[in-house]
Amino acid sequence: MDNLNLQKTVFITGATSGIGEQTAIEFAKHGDKVIITGRRRERLEILKAKIQEDFKGEVLAIHMDVRNYNEVKDVISKLPEDFKVIDILINNAGLALGFVPFQEGLVEDWDIMIDTNFKGLLYVTSCIVPIMIEAGKGHIINIGSIAGREVLPNGNVYCATKHAVDGFTKGLRHDLIKYGIKVTQVAPGATETEFSIVRFKGDKERADNVYKGFKPLIAEDIANIIYYISTLPPHVNIADILILPTSQSGIQNFHRVI
Repeated sequence: MDNLNLQKTVFITGATSGIGEQTAIEFAKHGDKVIITGRRRERLEILKAKIQEDFKGEVLAIHMDVRNYNEVKDVISKLPEDFKVIDILINNAGLALGFVPFQEGLVEDWDIMIDTNFKGLLYVTSCIVPIMIEAGKGHIINIGSIAGREVLPNGNVYCATKHAVDGFTKGLRHDLIKYGIKVTQVAPGATETEFSIVRFKGDKERADNVYKGFKPLIAEDIANIIYYISTLPPHVNIADILILPTSQSGIQNFHRVI
């Protein structure tokens, strides 16, 4: 980064794979300090080493489960001095589990999705907002989904959690406007990461079929857009953005060439 005064500290949840991992790399590549968090300790350490080796980046890796409020609160309250002032929060942690009609769904899957996709986002945000209010600036970027704007059969609870993220993001923007804090939602369409493998509980063949016949987005596409949004002047906020692959026009509508 040419001007070190522009260096920012970026807190990223769900950084152990996919969009979160690529976003951490993107910010580190541009000289920003990154705090990477996630439940998979080994993956965090691998990403930390990569950032340090490839970009000589300043990185703090924190093993943390966003579903545990006390853990989140403790971690954020004990951030080291040089990582304490957080300029950008990227609420990325999220997942889908199962793809069945509601009446066939599993309560444990619902709980994990609600606790991760929505309650975890609330927990992290609630601990970081006071830091931003004290600083008089900041940017909160919530990773939503096209599933927060439309619904599809068998997507019931997952779609509900992403609709909750959409509503919360809009409400938070109202609440924080007087503090000069930006609030953005980034809502990707079909993006090929581990998402479908997790949704189908390790069934790779079924996951691969989701992206058959068209070119989906990849994590790097979303990371590039997140970074761009974060670089705009203080008076400019992209409040909401839906990103689709060219071959997708709706949550279930794809042009596939098979």
